[in-house]
Amino acid sequence: MEKEKIKKPENKCELQMILDIIGGKWSMSIIYALIPEKKRFKELERMIPGISTRMLVKELKNMEENDIVNRKAYATVPPTVEYSLTVKGRKLEPIINELYKWGLEYVNN
Repeated sequence: MEKEKIKKPENKCELQMILDIIGGKWSMSIIYALIPEKKRFKELERMIPGISTRMLVKELKNMEENDIVNRKAYATVPPTVEYSLTVKGRKLEPIINELYKWGLEYVNN
């Protein structure tokens, strides 16, 4: 008796589409860093160990395009840029906090 093969959908699943909107590997760390208050680029870079400048720029651009992060540039010398969460990004706060709690409970145990 042959097992019936599970057909994979042609389109991406909903979860993958959601993860594409939120961003890549570093997006959760960026969102977590922005929860308390807006941050300048260098502050974010210092708060997220292991992220390269290039990757931080890429992730922030993706998150800005998907309306998760707001970028505000000031006409100063040198230029000052601040990042904050949008309303859409703020709605991820309870999810990120729950993931953090889950990690404290189950990681390294």
